[in-house]
Amino acid sequence: MTASEVALQAHDSYHHEADRQDQERLLALEARVHAQLIQNTDLHVLLRLSDEQVLARIQALTSEIAASMNLLLTASQRQQTYQAVLAELRGYGPLQELLEDETVSEIMVNGPRNIYVERHGKVERSPKVFYNDAHVMRIIEKIISPLGRRLDESVPMVDARLPDGSRVNIIIPPVVLCGPTITIRKFAAEAYTAQDLVNFGTMTEEMCQFLRACVEAHLNILVSGSTSSGKTTTLNVLSSFIPHNERIVTIEDAAELQLQQEHVVPLESRPPNIEGRGEITIRQLVRNALRMRPDRIVVGECRGGEALDMLQAMNTGHDGSLTTIHANGPRDSLSRLETLVLMAGTELPSRAIREQISAALDLIIHQARFTDGSRKVTHITEVQRMEGETIVIQDIYRFEQQGLDAEGRVIGRHVCTGLRPTFAERLITRGVELPESLFQQWGGGRM
Repeated sequence: MTASEVALQAHDSYHHEADRQDQERLLALEARVHAQLIQNTDLHVLLRLSDEQVLARIQALTSEIAASMNLLLTASQRQQTYQAVLAELRGYGPLQELLEDETVSEIMVNGPRNIYVERHGKVERSPKVFYNDAHVMRIIEKIISPLGRRLDESVPMVDARLPDGSRVNIIIPPVVLCGPTITIRKFAAEAYTAQDLVNFGTMTEEMCQFLRACVEAHLNILVSGSTSSGKTTTLNVLSSFIPHNERIVTIEDAAELQLQQEHVVPLESRPPNIEGRGEITIRQLVRNALRMRPDRIVVGECRGGEALDMLQAMNTGHDGSLTTIHANGPRDSLSRLETLVLMAGTELPSRAIREQISAALDLIIHQARFTDGSRKVTHITEVQRMEGETIVIQDIYRFEQQGLDAEGRVIGRHVCTGLRPTFAERLITRGVELPESLFQQWGGGRM
């Protein structure tokens, strides 16, 4: 390394350390202003004041405390301090700006000093930080207290949601070692439409037309995929195809579905209370839904013994049911479903379970998240019959990846296999007719 390179490296290191110290001083200032504001004014009074009135108090306190700390603040640093303290009072502290940022789809807090966000499918580090663990816990309390949820060392994990419907998972020490951890899955202010998914390249117009027909014809559909692959978004779009004159019962751990129909009954599971009582499971809700005269049952996700109850519902006249499952592909989703049925504590042999699955399910939609952050429906697969010990499936549409371009974006196309689904006649009897061109072999769609 040359002398000039060494000097440049030392210069960068010096400025990096100076920036870090400036940030620490600003954080200390924000903490003191917030604490002083709470101490000097009754919190109930403070919450009734307008933003302009609160801001005036914050500005006066910031000038006073900055002078006592011998801090010379630039105009941007002052504005940053004002907004940070206001966010502490009115919102969720350092998370508030990220929650308001429409480009952010997921927020991941790994302790007080490590906050990451997902933008356009890519994860990046955020400059936002908390003061300390206690600061993170204060924001956590703001999130869960309106919901009556409990979080302490004996119950260190909780699922919750924000007023806008965003899903929140929280886990705290001792079961996590880096400090209180928050994961927030944000949702668009307006639910994505089928056309949005076509525009994003998630599926083609032809695939969308086919899926609409399948939902209208009351086929039972399973949406599979890995975490963050877009299963819930696709489930929302599928549910939008349900006619408005049908009664829909939705069942979820934490309400995420954004159905547009009027006749919707949303059910949500409940954890046990502080005495360990009062738990309502997804399985109990699925059983109860059968007594609610549903035209459709939509389960946000099958992850346990409720899979058996869901299959039985599909096999006993509740056609048109929709649900999701974590799996790596269409074939794997069937194996996982079989495993979940066994979690119900049944002694059914494997063949009997597979017969139930093949009789209940009509279609699997598998979705994946690619390395460039894009999400695509990779398979639309028909579930057919049993042959020996195996469930026969066949792809109607699939995505064929051909590589990556110079910028790391996925190159590929959606193709139709040319196979006509065996349930095509059922679509006709339901009054849903599709053009033959939908089942002719083709390759197209967005690259």
